[in-house]
Amino acid sequence: MSAPTPIITVVGFSDAGKTTMIEKLLPELKRRGYRVGTIKHAHHGFAIDREGKDSWRHQQAGADVTAVAGPDKVAMVVNTPIERLEDARRMISGVGVDLIIAEGFKSARMPKVEVLRHAVHANPLFLEDPDLFALVTDVPLTPGAANGFSVFGLEDIPALADLIESRYLTPAASPDA
Repeated sequence: MSAPTPIITVVGFSDAGKTTMIEKLLPELKRRGYRVGTIKHAHHGFAIDREGKDSWRHQQAGADVTAVAGPDKVAMVVNTPIERLEDARRMISGVGVDLIIAEGFKSARMPKVEVLRHAVHANPLFLEDPDLFALVTDVPLTPGAANGFSVFGLEDIPALADLIESRYLTPAASPDA
């Protein structure tokens, strides 16, 4: 049995810049040759289909899994409760990614990157969390404040990718190879 796909969670206050940071990190990891999956925590639920469309009708008729396939992508809805991030990890690992980045899932016992912008909040949420390995922020921290985790500026994405790569990824094959 192979090792589970590495997963990191990106956490922080609402509007801290989590999605923006992920949007910057993804191209950097892709440039390095990695396949990356993402999971967005939608704790209030979500819908990706519209009432009356064929795939919606399939679900209403009782399909456990419904996929919509187009020429360049596939969307799939699996009607099953996901109680833990680990359950979602198992589902997405099957598509052959090197890393999964989960946005949210604050209470998951997984490696965490916290995003903190001074305009939103002055103090990090997870300073005492043993799973915190990186803080991406524009808030100046006092010396000694980074106990066991690395601190990066909001635009220091290549250095953050270096840390993720060294801790959680095996070097990707060169695209030129």
